[in-house]
Amino acid sequence: MTTPNNPRFVEMSNIIKAYPNPYGDPVKVIDGFNLNIREGEVIGVIGHSGCGKSTVLTMLAGLNPVTAGGIVVDGREICGPGPDRSVVFQAPCLLPWMTAFGNVKLGVDRVYPHVKPQVRRELIEYYLTIVGLGDAMHRYPRELSGGMQQRVGIARAIALKPKVLLLDEPFGRLDSLTRMELQDVILNILDREKLTTVLITHDVDEAIYMCDRVCMMTNGPGARVGNLLTVPFERPRRRSAVVEHPRYYDYRAEVISFLEEQEALKEGKTGNPSPASYSQEESDPTSPQSQIEVGSDPELHTVTTPEEAACIGQAIAEPLTVSR
Repeated sequence: MTTPNNPRFVEMSNIIKAYPNPYGDPVKVIDGFNLNIREGEVIGVIGHSGCGKSTVLTMLAGLNPVTAGGIVVDGREICGPGPDRSVVFQAPCLLPWMTAFGNVKLGVDRVYPHVKPQVRRELIEYYLTIVGLGDAMHRYPRELSGGMQQRVGIARAIALKPKVLLLDEPFGRLDSLTRMELQDVILNILDREKLTTVLITHDVDEAIYMCDRVCMMTNGPGARVGNLLTVPFERPRRRSAVVEHPRYYDYRAEVISFLEEQEALKEGKTGNPSPASYSQEESDPTSPQSQIEVGSDPELHTVTTPEEAACIGQAIAEPLTVSR
């Protein structure tokens, strides 16, 4: 049972992820990762390429088992994928023989088999409409632009009514205008649904605009949380108000400074600062130590084979029941 605004809705405790090494000891790509996420919070994870951001997300999704440590969501330890956690990947991976409606319906039917068909249909239509596809829900992926395909992926994830929404660089393949449009679409949905959300991103401005906190990861291997920045802008947010906020560039400079420091470490020497410099307490959103306030556009990939279809990005496990 959750309490309103549960400060430890998601708990990632002392996470280690290691991969076999044929030439010696296993390589720890993640080592001592600690993070607590408040219910309804939007938290961004940023760091240099290869630091393990997507590894953290796939472990949280249950698609990649942890080597040591534990992940708890709403009081339940994560032991595998499930419909309580939905993922939006960089490529939407839509099934080309299904319409937008059919792609969303696939997951909804699996997760809510006991709900009346008419109710499921209304649910699908509702989420396709709020992502801006009310007039395009019966089109096939080949008839949709890249941005429209990603809107289908967003609707597919949110229609499952997950407890946690996981966004793995969902705008990375889009042009800048489409990216801004979809950022606003997702923010509007998050304000409406009050979804706990983890956003993996390389974009500093995106992290500050969309997130309540920004988790900055150190370099890998052995990556962990290096710093946490609280972004106290009220919701709902307007882009112009955020950019014009007197502290906006202070927050931006703090993230950039951390990334530059990590880049210097990568170029100058291997390894990261001692893990003692960051503690489990600091990862707790209620802890005073955590309240830090400082000053190419490739085509989207479409699934074309059954093997690719098996990796559509929706990890659906046991059915759930829902009342309406």
